[in-house]
Amino acid sequence: MIEHDTGGHPTRGLKWCRTTPAKIAAALRQVGVQVGASTVRRLLTSLLGYSLRVNLKKIESGNRNPPPRKMRDAQFHYIDDMRTSCARRGIPCISVDTKKKELIGNFKNNGCAWKDEPVAVYDHDFPSDAAGKIVPFGIYDTQANLAFVNVGISGDTPAMAVDSIEHWWQAFGQKRYPQTTQLLVLADSGGANSTRSRVWKHRLKKQLCDRHGLTVTVCHYPPGASKWNPIDHRLFSQITKRWAGEPLVSYATALHFIRTTTTATGLRVAARLERRKYATGETVAQADMETTTVALSPHDTLPDWNYTLHPWPTNEM
Repeated sequence: MIEHDTGGHPTRGLKWCRTTPAKIAAALRQVGVQVGASTVRRLLTSLLGYSLRVNLKKIESGNRNPPPRKMRDAQFHYIDDMRTSCARRGIPCISVDTKKKELIGNFKNNGCAWKDEPVAVYDHDFPSDAAGKIVPFGIYDTQANLAFVNVGISGDTPAMAVDSIEHWWQAFGQKRYPQTTQLLVLADSGGANSTRSRVWKHRLKKQLCDRHGLTVTVCHYPPGASKWNPIDHRLFSQITKRWAGEPLVSYATALHFIRTTTTATGLRVAARLERRKYATGETVAQADMETTTVALSPHDTLPDWNYTLHPWPTNEM
């Protein structure tokens, strides 16, 4: 009776039903079997091996030419070795990324919150109804379990990414690590901090290396592996939990939820509103890029994903 409503895994044998127990019970009563929905539910599970399941995100998509597993594994091991080495030598390691953009206004925010009654929000998420949007760029200090979020109001650009890291260094990094002249940055392979972005590398050289005398090493996670970037599960997931079910009705509201994000393991978060408007499509002149290229040292291990930028005079990491 339920063959046409059955789905299942092709190799593991796990089955599930696409119709409801109440509808199955009604169909059975039509053929003379007197049964209730609760009994159908129990029999589906215990007797027939059916399970009620949600979709499980495990299949990688959006990357038509993923790197070989051997390269991915090698990069994960290399990043782990770099983090261990930096921690041993007192060199700060930060994980950086841009969180999902959010509309500011009385819009539905996924999740639940304890309230005596539900909050009424707009029935559609039209950007024209929004007071604006936020583009949170985060910096997570992996050794201190502390984070800083620069909340932009325009585009997700390499300029904003590097400005955010510089803000973190000036406000927190140089005070927390006064003796260091080196910095390890863990980043995804795409977006504002893409491995191919000349603007990202040029601005790192200009704003962090030359301006602050830092030797900056960048290690990128392989394409399609961004969920292993520490900031995603140590910071961004916690912010999502903090404002779950709460409309982000203003910039102040969004900043409040970010600043009050904590965990039992000691996470603390600082945040600021970045009012600067960042234009997309920035380019770097060839003459300027030549200066950056001279100061950029690709590593022997997977040089497209691992490189060090030096100030003048150069320093080795």
